Amino acid sequence: MVTAEPVKTRKGQELIPVGTTLTKQLISRMEFYGITSCSIDEASVLTKEEIQAALQTAMNQKLGSAQTEQTGAPAMQNTAKHTPKEEVAYSQKIKRSKTFQEYSVHSTLVTHTLRQQLEGFVFENRPLDFDALLTSVKSLITPGQTIIQYFDMLHNLRSNDDSVYGHSLNVAMISRILGKWLKWNSTDLDNLIIAGLLHDIGKLKIPPEILNKEGKLTDEEFDQIRWHPRAGYDLIRDLKVDSRIKKAALQHHERCDGSGYPMKADEIMLDDFAMVIAIADVYDAMTAARKYRAPLCPFQVIREFERDGYHKFKTEYLLTFLRHIATTYQNNRVILSDGRAAKIILLNQHSLSTPLVQLDDGSCLDLATSSLYIQSII
Repeated sequence: MVTAEPVKTRKGQELIPVGTTLTKQLISRMEFYGITSCSIDEASVLTKEEIQAALQTAMNQKLGSAQTEQTGAPAMQNTAKHTPKEEVAYSQKIKRSKTFQEYSVHSTLVTHTLRQQLEGFVFENRPLDFDALLTSVKSLITPGQTIIQYFDMLHNLRSNDDSVYGHSLNVAMISRILGKWLKWNSTDLDNLIIAGLLHDIGKLKIPPEILNKEGKLTDEEFDQIRWHPRAGYDLIRDLKVDSRIKKAALQHHERCDGSGYPMKADEIMLDDFAMVIAIADVYDAMTAARKYRAPLCPFQVIREFERDGYHKFKTEYLLTFLRHIATTYQNNRVILSDGRAAKIILLNQHSLSTPLVQLDDGSCLDLATSSLYIQSII
């Protein structure tokens, strides 16, 4: 798809010029700035058959380019390439594991419990049972489970229609992980879980036909979406809970440079809990599948944060988060944007999204000096 008009932020800053072909990265950048739609040149929209043909052509070109680079000879047509199968096999291996299947069932039950509690509170005026919520969420934390195992399960649980409840559970878990990396105490970690579970409660006050609308939102509908942090704060304002939980609901879409909503607050006004929830909220949204794109891999998300995030999120928290996420995948095998497989052997501390990788032929490639990037973890 090609943009029919320039894509601009709410402040009028041009993000994407007119006539630009949209990519996953550009769409994710729009999401990063809270832009939910844009005008598309109808003549640029391909049919399903044209898309499949274009993808096949691109794949053949990538395979040919990779083989030419490695051997100096043109690629033979239909040359077998192991990396796509390897990527699928890794995902399937996770999904077939007993640990994943148990986690999937358990996570579904916890999400159901969260849904019952939130809907009962919002629509039936029933009290929230915070002890029960904490117990159910903490039951997902298995002793001995590594961070990479948790993120592997999180990424493979995703679907195109992740609900408010599934997203809120993920944000609660990711926030707790970041809180541990920041060395916060156990009480704060428990409060972070509750803050994550409640951060999007205001979305329950938005009409479902607007919240789940697939087409372009009108300005009025978009304003209703942006109203949900204040609606969430109003819902929980009188609860006897840590005030930081309430501030997280109100401020999780605020940004340190004043570009967020609903108050356009700057860093001086923002609560620490809200800044942790904000990072977890964006990470979960960008690594989730959408109807218009596949989920982004962690290194693609790191790249988006490095490009636009340091002036928007609390630098200390964001750096801690990105460094730990990148370190989590040290020595992992990955697929590069040209289709080749490689192994991460050394992180670049000044550009975490572009580590030094070793290709299957034994040669090394510094992604910091290359146009290639990590497309997926395998």
